[in-house]
Amino acid sequence: MARSFILLYSLSRRRVSDSLRSLFFIPTALALTTSFFILFYISSTSNLFNPHPHHQSRLHFLQNPNVHNLQTLIGSQPQATSDFDSHGGELKPLRSSIGKTVVNEIIFHDHDIFTQDYIKMNKSFKIFMYPHNKNDPFANVLLPVDFEPEGNYASESFFKKTLNSSHFLTKDPSKADLFYLPFSIARLRHDPRVGIDGIQDFIKDYIFNVSHYYPYWNRTGGADHFYVSCHSIGKVAINKAEEIKLNAIQVVCSSSYFQSAYIPHKDASLPQIWPRVDANPPNITSSQRKKLAFFAGSINSPVRQKLIETWQNDTSISVHAGHLNTSYEQALQDSKFCLHVKGYEVNTARIGDALHHGCVPVIIANYYDLPFADILNWKSFSIVIPTLDIPLLQRILMSLSTDEYASMHKNVLEVRKHFRWHVNPVDYDAFYMVMYELWLRRSSIRVPLS
Repeated sequence: MARSFILLYSLSRRRVSDSLRSLFFIPTALALTTSFFILFYISSTSNLFNPHPHHQSRLHFLQNPNVHNLQTLIGSQPQATSDFDSHGGELKPLRSSIGKTVVNEIIFHDHDIFTQDYIKMNKSFKIFMYPHNKNDPFANVLLPVDFEPEGNYASESFFKKTLNSSHFLTKDPSKADLFYLPFSIARLRHDPRVGIDGIQDFIKDYIFNVSHYYPYWNRTGGADHFYVSCHSIGKVAINKAEEIKLNAIQVVCSSSYFQSAYIPHKDASLPQIWPRVDANPPNITSSQRKKLAFFAGSINSPVRQKLIETWQNDTSISVHAGHLNTSYEQALQDSKFCLHVKGYEVNTARIGDALHHGCVPVIIANYYDLPFADILNWKSFSIVIPTLDIPLLQRILMSLSTDEYASMHKNVLEVRKHFRWHVNPVDYDAFYMVMYELWLRRSSIRVPLS
């Protein structure tokens, strides 16, 4: 009997022990299996286990049905690099010109729709500009300039001056599609009574006055209002006027996706163009351009610093820190590609410079909402690459065939008329293109403010 009890006890202990081992083994096995799948997923979707992480870092924007062997196309790679844009994050796609990709020859996204809408806009689009007179203490800020605009921020003044004498302006607010807030941030910036520190308060007070003395702002919370600014300080000028940021249309040169103040599709990118109202653009053929690429400018950002460090000793890519001792215009005309590289801000006049001189723009910047992107197909006349790929610049540019480059150059000569200001506006010039961008945004949508 005792022997039976001992045997039964022994068996029961073994079963308990086996059960405990089972209870321990099952979750352990599940944990190991889960860990295995996690590691497998990471290894297949990232470069954590890749001895050459820079190979995979570009696959997300180099994917193309015609590209079968990336290594064959671009050869041996340089050492891995980091993203030189201090903001990091998502990269804008590279225009896929590597390999045998055919350059997209269509300049407009939809030329027929654009043409039809353009005709309608010219006939019916009306804008009410809030009135001010010459006796206003800030007439220099609110009224159009009485001289020909000049300098880097001329686009802002050209728009106001041209609109003021155009058929789009109406004195009857009941007929207006949009309402124009005519303050000039560039002129506020240089007015000693306001300056950098006073811009935010000035705009806050201006919106307060508009909303209290006129009924139009309050109907939509400002959603059918807009202002125009080319100075980079415009990105913070509205910090005390939250209604503008959320509701009003901002037509600005500093059109970066990264900036919290800029909202793509609601806002619009204004091209920063150095005025050349009397100069006829040169027609230098693609075959006459002997230099591969050109850049000159202040080294005021990590991106530009990396460009100089990488290519300053190259014979085909000409990069210069600061001003040239020779002709800047001649350098643009001698080059196939002209580099637009992010400085303090993503916008500069270099894209306009390149187009004017018939040079294909290469835009090296992240988060840039390109001017007139609603209308123009930038892939047909420019190349956009992320800052990460500065070391690959030469191979990207040289991968284009002679015919592909000739096609892009032809498109540059055709599209540059849209990036030019005139004292008296000409159909499809920069003024009319900005007006069309506003036409697209004329439907009011209000964002409730908390």
